[in-house]
Amino acid sequence: MTTSLDHLKQSGTIIMSDSGDFESIDGYKPQDVTMNLSLLLVAANKPTYAHLINEAIQHLVGFGKEILKIIPSCVSTEVNARLSFNKEGTKAKAKELIALYKSIGVKKECVLIKLASTWEGIRAACKLKWDHGIHCNLTLLFAFTQAVSCTEAGVTLILPFVGHILDWYKKNLPGKLYKGDEDPGLQSVKKTLTITSSMDIRRGFLP
Repeated sequence: MTTSLDHLKQSGTIIMSDSGDFESIDGYKPQDVTMNLSLLLVAANKPTYAHLINEAIQHLVGFGKEILKIIPSCVSTEVNARLSFNKEGTKAKAKELIALYKSIGVKKECVLIKLASTWEGIRAACKLKWDHGIHCNLTLLFAFTQAVSCTEAGVTLILPFVGHILDWYKKNLPGKLYKGDEDPGLQSVKKTLTITSSMDIRRGFLP
């Protein structure tokens, strides 16, 4: 049975598919294909393409290994942000990344697993450190309570977002200059330093 698509092809019209799904592309047999990151993300969620995701992750840890050749400390590798509220999923992905690093000769002591400072992320970091010896870098840290929770969990590194804290105040509480000691980002950093200074925890500050 001849379809409308067949008629278009026979008329000389160039058929273009806007998709990242191989099966769909193969089914419609377009002449050209256009892709973007959102389309690839939809396709990547299908089990059929799991092997491509695994290959991409392997390339990621390969980059980490090369970076370690030129720095004196650790390289951080981030767990998928979609797992930020999934403690068990975060732990599983962290252990998978460490295993991949091990497979290319990188010791886990040279790797920090980068997690969001959600409650689930902090709990995952705690379990990873004390149960598996896997150290974590907690990012997206905006509140003093997050810093306290990270400290109590014994995480290795925290990254307060100083500039983003200031941005929030400027947007939601406009009218002040927030200069010097009035900068809420700097105030948060001072409080964070106070609580973490006596603990075995590293701090990095993102402007």
